Amino acid sequence: MEIKENLKYTADHEWLRMEGEEAYIGISDYAQHELGDIVFVDVTTVGETMGKAEEFGSIEAVKTVSPVFMPVGGEILEFNEALEGDPALINNDPYGEGWIIKIKMTNPAEANELLDAAAYKAQLGL
Repeated sequence: MEIKENLKYTADHEWLRMEGEEAYIGISDYAQHELGDIVFVDVTTVGETMGKAEEFGSIEAVKTVSPVFMPVGGEILEFNEALEGDPALINNDPYGEGWIIKIKMTNPAEANELLDAAAYKAQLGL
Protein backbone atom coordinates (compact mmCIF):
# COMPACT_ATOMS: atom_id res chain seq x y z
CA MET A 1 0.00 0.00 0.00
CA GLU A 2 1.38 3.35 -1.06
CA ILE A 3 1.18 6.52 1.03
CA LYS A 4 2.75 9.53 -0.69
CA GLU A 5 4.94 11.78 1.45
CA ASN A 6 4.04 14.98 -0.46
CA LEU A 7 0.29 14.79 0.24
CA LYS A 8 -1.97 15.67 3.16
CA TYR A 9 -4.62 13.17 4.33
CA THR A 10 -7.94 13.14 6.20
CA ALA A 11 -9.14 10.58 8.72
CA ASP A 12 -11.76 9.65 6.08
CA HIS A 13 -8.99 8.69 3.60
CA GLU A 14 -9.12 11.63 1.19
CA TRP A 15 -5.84 13.17 0.06
CA LEU A 16 -4.98 16.76 -0.86
CA ARG A 17 -2.19 17.91 -3.19
CA MET A 18 -1.71 21.67 -3.06
CA GLU A 19 -0.52 23.70 -6.05
CA GLY A 20 -0.55 27.32 -4.91
CA GLU A 21 -4.13 28.29 -4.00
CA GLU A 22 -5.50 25.35 -5.97
CA ALA A 23 -5.51 21.73 -4.93
CA TYR A 24 -6.33 18.27 -6.24
CA ILE A 25 -8.38 15.85 -4.14
CA GLY A 26 -8.73 12.08 -4.37
CA ILE A 27 -8.90 9.02 -2.16
CA SER A 28 -5.94 7.14 -0.75
CA ASP A 29 -4.55 3.85 -1.95
CA TYR A 30 -5.87 2.33 1.29
CA ALA A 31 -9.39 3.62 0.58
CA GLN A 32 -9.51 2.37 -3.01
CA HIS A 33 -8.24 -1.02 -1.83
CA GLU A 34 -10.93 -1.24 0.85
CA LEU A 35 -13.68 -0.21 -1.60
CA GLY A 36 -12.67 -2.74 -4.24
CA ASP A 37 -13.46 -2.33 -7.93
CA ILE A 38 -14.77 1.20 -8.49
CA VAL A 39 -17.53 1.34 -11.12
CA PHE A 40 -18.84 4.93 -10.90
CA VAL A 41 -17.87 8.33 -9.51
CA ASP A 42 -20.64 10.87 -8.92
CA VAL A 43 -19.73 14.54 -8.51
CA THR A 44 -22.48 17.10 -9.16
CA THR A 45 -20.94 19.95 -7.15
CA VAL A 46 -18.65 21.58 -9.77
CA GLY A 47 -18.95 25.36 -9.45
CA GLU A 48 -20.06 25.20 -5.82
CA THR A 49 -18.13 26.51 -2.84
CA MET A 50 -18.15 23.99 -0.02
CA GLY A 51 -16.78 23.92 3.50
CA LYS A 52 -14.26 21.56 5.03
CA ALA A 53 -15.74 18.09 5.71
CA GLU A 54 -18.76 18.65 3.44
CA GLU A 55 -19.70 15.79 1.11
CA PHE A 56 -18.84 16.71 -2.49
CA GLY A 57 -19.74 13.42 -4.19
CA SER A 58 -19.71 9.66 -3.95
CA ILE A 59 -17.80 6.66 -5.21
CA GLU A 60 -19.65 3.52 -6.19
CA ALA A 61 -17.84 0.22 -5.96
CA VAL A 62 -19.21 -3.23 -6.77
CA LYS A 63 -20.46 -3.78 -3.21
CA THR A 64 -20.94 -0.29 -1.72
CA VAL A 65 -21.34 3.45 -2.24
CA SER A 66 -19.06 5.70 -0.23
CA PRO A 67 -19.31 9.48 0.21
CA VAL A 68 -16.24 11.66 -0.40
CA PHE A 69 -15.60 14.77 1.68
CA MET A 70 -13.77 18.07 1.25
CA PRO A 71 -10.43 17.99 3.14
CA VAL A 72 -10.47 21.83 3.11
CA GLY A 73 -13.03 24.41 2.08
CA GLY A 74 -13.06 25.76 -1.44
CA GLU A 75 -14.70 26.20 -4.80
CA ILE A 76 -14.86 23.06 -6.92
CA LEU A 77 -13.30 24.05 -10.24
CA GLU A 78 -13.17 20.78 -12.07
CA PHE A 79 -14.18 17.12 -12.01
CA ASN A 80 -11.75 14.62 -13.53
CA GLU A 81 -13.82 13.73 -16.59
CA ALA A 82 -11.52 10.79 -17.37
CA LEU A 83 -13.29 9.01 -14.49
CA GLU A 84 -16.58 9.02 -16.43
CA GLY A 85 -15.15 6.61 -18.99
CA ASP A 86 -12.76 4.78 -16.68
CA PRO A 87 -13.60 5.02 -12.94
CA ALA A 88 -11.05 2.25 -12.32
CA LEU A 89 -8.35 4.92 -12.71
CA ILE A 90 -8.87 5.44 -8.97
CA ASN A 91 -8.00 1.77 -8.37
CA ASN A 92 -5.02 1.81 -10.74
CA ASP A 93 -3.51 5.23 -9.96
CA PRO A 94 -5.23 6.84 -6.94
CA TYR A 95 -2.63 9.62 -6.55
CA GLY A 96 -2.16 10.43 -10.23
CA GLU A 97 -4.66 9.90 -13.04
CA GLY A 98 -7.29 8.90 -10.46
CA TRP A 99 -7.68 12.36 -8.88
CA ILE A 100 -11.34 13.29 -8.42
CA ILE A 101 -11.69 17.08 -8.19
CA LYS A 102 -9.64 20.25 -8.47
CA ILE A 103 -10.52 23.14 -6.13
CA LYS A 104 -9.56 26.73 -5.36
CA MET A 105 -9.01 26.70 -1.61
CA THR A 106 -10.90 29.25 0.48
CA ASN A 107 -8.30 29.14 3.25
CA PRO A 108 -5.09 27.24 2.36
CA ALA A 109 -4.07 27.30 6.05
CA GLU A 110 -6.78 24.65 6.69
CA ALA A 111 -4.38 22.15 5.09
CA ASN A 112 -2.18 22.48 8.19
CA GLU A 113 -4.92 20.68 10.15
CA LEU A 114 -4.69 17.58 7.92
CA LEU A 115 -2.57 14.50 8.55
CA ASP A 116 0.89 14.22 7.05
CA ALA A 117 2.02 10.86 5.65
CA ALA A 118 3.51 9.70 8.98
CA ALA A 119 0.35 10.55 10.94
CA TYR A 120 -1.85 8.88 8.31
CA LYS A 121 0.30 5.73 8.44
CA ALA A 122 0.00 5.74 12.24
CA GLN A 123 -3.81 6.03 11.97
CA LEU A 124 -3.82 2.99 9.71
CA GLY A 125 -1.58 1.11 12.13
CA LEU A 126 1.32 0.85 9.67
